[in-house]
Amino acid sequence: MVHLLEVIFVLVMLNNQMLLSSSRLVYCIKLVAFQGVILSLIPIILAHQGITLHVLCFATIVFVLKGIIFPKLLLRALRVADVKREVEPIIGFTSSALLGILILGLSFWISSKYTNIETAINFLTLPTALYTILVGLFLIICRKKALMQVVGYLVLENGIYIFGVALLKEIPLLIEIGVLLDIFVAIFVMGIATYHISQEFETTDVDQLNTLRG
Repeated sequence: MVHLLEVIFVLVMLNNQMLLSSSRLVYCIKLVAFQGVILSLIPIILAHQGITLHVLCFATIVFVLKGIIFPKLLLRALRVADVKREVEPIIGFTSSALLGILILGLSFWISSKYTNIETAINFLTLPTALYTILVGLFLIICRKKALMQVVGYLVLENGIYIFGVALLKEIPLLIEIGVLLDIFVAIFVMGIATYHISQEFETTDVDQLNTLRG
């Protein structure tokens, strides 16, 4: 089980790196969907008192929301907005990939300063969580397309999810469902907002919305 957890964390880190270097929005949505699917396995792997109904329900909810519903909402918004690529990001894709490697190194360095924290069996937990959060923030800040920023939001939430599920031994089911419901509502609202922006201004490039000032 420990080795499987390491494989999941390595896949998440590779997934983040691919998100940084890709301009195709459909591909990025599929990457974040895959990330959601593999992250849904963590509660099962870390079931300290055996795989209970509670654990199975939570893992299933995470799988359905992160792996199926959120990506479908984004793909639908993508079709409506008729956008395929992030053309002119604030930071180019090659530079983003190189910065991603630096961010990964920074995540491991910061994690090494907190070796006294109990990291739920695996030494990769904290670096993976930090790296995922920072990549999410990077995508939100350095990408111009609204849908790509929504992808960044999902990646950011995945990092927080790794913190919550892997570092805490037990989380009340009500809190888990509440957090996931908040995320669902946020993605739903963002999809609606993206649709209306596309219909009104014929673009989802948030940088062009600066012309509305004044």
